[in-house]
Amino acid sequence: MKTKTLKADKVNVITLGCSKNIVDSENIITQLRGNDYEVTHEAEEDDANIVIINTCGFIDLAKEESVNTILEYAEVKKEGRIEKLYVTGCLSQRYKDDLEEEIPEVDAYFGTLELPALLEKFGADYQHELLGQRKITTPQHFAYLKISEGCNRTCSFCAIPLMRGGHVSRPIEELVKEAENLAKRGVKELMLIAQELTYYGLDLYKKRELPKLLHALADVEGIEWIRLHYAYPSKFPMDIFEAMAERKEVCNYLDIPLQHSSDTVLERMRRQITKKETRDLINYARERVPGIAIRTTLLVGFPGETEEEFQDLCDFVEEMRFERVGVFQYSHEEDTRAHDLPDDVPAEVKAERASRIMEIQQDISFDKNQEKIGQVLQVLFDRKEGGYFVGRTEADSAEVDNEVLVDAKENYIRLGDFAQVEITGAEEFDLYGKVVS
Repeated sequence: MKTKTLKADKVNVITLGCSKNIVDSENIITQLRGNDYEVTHEAEEDDANIVIINTCGFIDLAKEESVNTILEYAEVKKEGRIEKLYVTGCLSQRYKDDLEEEIPEVDAYFGTLELPALLEKFGADYQHELLGQRKITTPQHFAYLKISEGCNRTCSFCAIPLMRGGHVSRPIEELVKEAENLAKRGVKELMLIAQELTYYGLDLYKKRELPKLLHALADVEGIEWIRLHYAYPSKFPMDIFEAMAERKEVCNYLDIPLQHSSDTVLERMRRQITKKETRDLINYARERVPGIAIRTTLLVGFPGETEEEFQDLCDFVEEMRFERVGVFQYSHEEDTRAHDLPDDVPAEVKAERASRIMEIQQDISFDKNQEKIGQVLQVLFDRKEGGYFVGRTEADSAEVDNEVLVDAKENYIRLGDFAQVEITGAEEFDLYGKVVS
């Protein structure tokens, strides 16, 4: 008697959105592989029969990309090229009922904290012993380390607490164990991420303990760079700068989204900080940690933003001369406090204001890069692209910041290694150099 041979399931995970979603996808992959499933991440080969889409629901453009991706794979399922389609992440958390009605081809939708329920669809068990053994999808020499989940802040424009819930810190010992496992697998750089870094520890230890965590992670053998992302400026724990100054492993780099400088806009945003307090914070950081690279993101087109308020922001960017700047255009999000305000800045004005900020920053970045010509900088190399090895200095995070390009014809560099590079040329957002050691 002949028996029917069934082809084993193969799962492809698609990640949309920010680095926090990358970590969530890596945990999905780790758990499924721990349950003996073959899993790929954004595979080019079209041979998976199950697809999981990890969505973003942060702003309009991100939501549109997520919906379009779901629709694309729903069509693939209709054509019979995949058997199962699951959706998870922020968009699914926030709009699950609407999505189920509008795109019923999806087999199931899951929220941001429903990994065990997703695994049940595979007949898989959530294995706590896999914590700290996360399969990373980034280049092997760097990884994101999510130190907490959720946010307790009350910014009027932000829907993240609706999608991620309140702030929950991970214990220091758990994070250290994960860092140790990552280091054993060749990770040299940890990028600390959270919805809000500076709140870390308040729930577990009744005080802000990010500096203590930094010291503990800096002690992990093999970790050479620790980078801080998404720090909230209000009530900033100043001893973070002490840890940064004391520990060479903690990069002189801070990603601190300021959103705006105008006191009236900051008040409407419910940011709990003034322009003077912001200026004092940045000046203290530069005084305590000479050479620190400050990365910020700004939000233009907030309801009621006048030309005068926007000019205040332009002047502030000129004054503070941030090393790195990103700009978002305001997105009117339902169920946020700002949604009660009229979205009265026209889309074309938002776009024009965003361009004006980036024009200012482009000039600042060019000047700062020109100052680096002739300097020898430590560079971590991520990839080879075209005729160049491409890397980053301590002042630059992956994907979002400046890069250093070294001619591959004249230099050989092993990816994932550090090298001393003399800077020989500079543009607005790129440096060029040659390896000296």
